[in-house]
This record gives sequence, C-alpha cells and structure tokens, in this order.
Amino acid sequence: MQSINPQAEKLMNRYGREQKPFVFLLDYHGEDFRVLPWDDSSLLWRTPKYYNFEKLGKFDSIIDWNICPPSFERYKQAFDLVHHHIMAGDSYLLNLTLPTKLESNLTITDIANHARSPYLVCLKDEFVSFSPEIFVRIEGDKIKSFPMKGTIDATIPNAEQLLKSNRKEMAEHHTIVDLIRNDLSMVANCVEVNRFAYIDEIVSNKGRLLQMSSEIEGQLHDDWHKNIGSIFAKLLPAGSITGAPKDKTVEIINAAEKYHRGWYTGVFGVYDGKSIDSCVLIRYVEQNGDDLLFKSGGGITHLSNAEDEYQELKDKVYVPIV
Repeated sequence: MQSINPQAEKLMNRYGREQKPFVFLLDYHGEDFRVLPWDDSSLLWRTPKYYNFEKLGKFDSIIDWNICPPSFERYKQAFDLVHHHIMAGDSYLLNLTLPTKLESNLTITDIANHARSPYLVCLKDEFVSFSPEIFVRIEGDKIKSFPMKGTIDATIPNAEQLLKSNRKEMAEHHTIVDLIRNDLSMVANCVEVNRFAYIDEIVSNKGRLLQMSSEIEGQLHDDWHKNIGSIFAKLLPAGSITGAPKDKTVEIINAAEKYHRGWYTGVFGVYDGKSIDSCVLIRYVEQNGDDLLFKSGGGITHLSNAEDEYQELKDKVYVPIV
C-alpha cells in the first residue's frame, strides 16, 4: 500500500536534512502532494502556533446552510458491505465516509477566512479543511499522536458520561488507540499512552459537539530530521480515518465508498526547522465545479447500526463559524 508519493518523501527528507522550514500537503491515496517552502503563499494555512494568513472577524451575513446527503439506501449499501467484512473478521474498525452536496452562501474562501478551528488549510479553488484533529507532533525527539474517535451532541444532558459509557464508542476508541500505538512503534521506541479518552468541545453553526481523543507518545532517534518523509510514509494513511488492520481495511473502504477521497483524510503539516505539527484533513469542503461537497463519515464496529452511523455522517456536516 503506497502511503505517500515517493517524490514527496524524497523532498521532505531533503528539506529535513537541511533543517529548512517547509509545509506539506499529502493526499489520502498517496498520489498528490505539495511540499512547499515556508514562505510560499499558494496554500493558505493556520496551526495553533503558526499561520500565513490571519482569521477575519465575524461573518457579517446570515449563513445559508442546506445539505443534500447521500440517500440512506446508498449509505446502507456501503454499511452492509462493511459490516459483513467486520463480522467475518476482516476488519475490527473501519472509517466509512461519503460526500454530501452542500448549498451555501459561503465560499471555501469565506470558510477559510472565518472558521474557528485548531487547523485551517485552503488550497485555492480546490478545498478547505477546518480540522480539529492533530495527526502527529514532533518536538525534541518525542513524537505524539492524538487519535480522535467518539462524538456526541454537547447539549444532551450528561453528554460526556453518555459518550464514555457507550460500548460502541469506547470499543472504537480502544481500537484506534491500539492501532496508533502500533503505527508509532514502526518509527519510535518506548511508545505509551499519556492521556486516554479526554474530551474537547467544538462550537459550530449547528451547535456544540463533544469529541473524544487520546494522546500517545514515542521516542525518535536524534537523526529524525533527515527522515521526515520516510516517517510519514510509514504512518500514512492515518489510522483514525482508515481502521484496523489497516491494509485490509483500506481495501474494504475502496469497495464500499466507491468515490475518490482526494485530499480529504490526507495530512497537512508544518516543519519549522526544529519541530513538526500536522493534522488530518477532516471537516472538509471541496469545490466541485459550481458545487460544494462536504465529505464526512465515522467509525464502524460490530456494535454499529446503520441508522446511527448515517446520522453521525450528517451531524458532522457543519462549519465552525458562529
């Protein structure tokens, strides 16, 4: 399974060896990429620490937001195939996604300028991602990953308790933590879970959501700078948006989804010459001619049912502009 374009891997290794700051964009399929000098302005981005453009103030119009999700029949067809493979033991967790047609007075540039999110990435005329999910961070010789699995409406009474007592959501979270521990062990030593199932709140145009994450850490060799591309090649595609076991699960995803994810569920990152911060490209709006597509989904386990998972796909079609 090719995880990133070999040219991207080579270029990232070279920039790292020179400790030259750069930003990078890697698609889900391991085909397309951008590896750009730090001061290149063809890609707009913000991270918690750095940015190359500033967020504007409040959006000064009422937001029109009408969605046309895939039909339940289309979703159920994909879900049934996935569930069949899970019950057969071919996969234990699979992230099933589909595109939703979006009608809005917002453009992808509007979203980039006004969205509130830890990470913001906008490739002109192609997509915007307002991701809440860290992929990996490297500081010193430590690599950390923060897989995100488990979502609930924050307005539900006792929402956090309900999320953490939900067998399906916790089984999904345990599985993804085990997968990411295994992935980090391919590039690092002494891998351990620092924080398990902590909760973040996300505010959007549709209300508030609680999202569950964990923090996993490993120890890299001190020469990791010259192997940045090779490290990402081993870690991608991200476990949180594929599943376990990864290779077989990706095969099932391709058969069930039957569409091209493209940049969606790829990875964006920045290297400042000393450290790396990166995110998974979720919460994603794509420009498709005159149409907007919002790609979303969720994790499927043996405890999943189609109705709840279909609702989660729709619930994630939001924009963090209030």
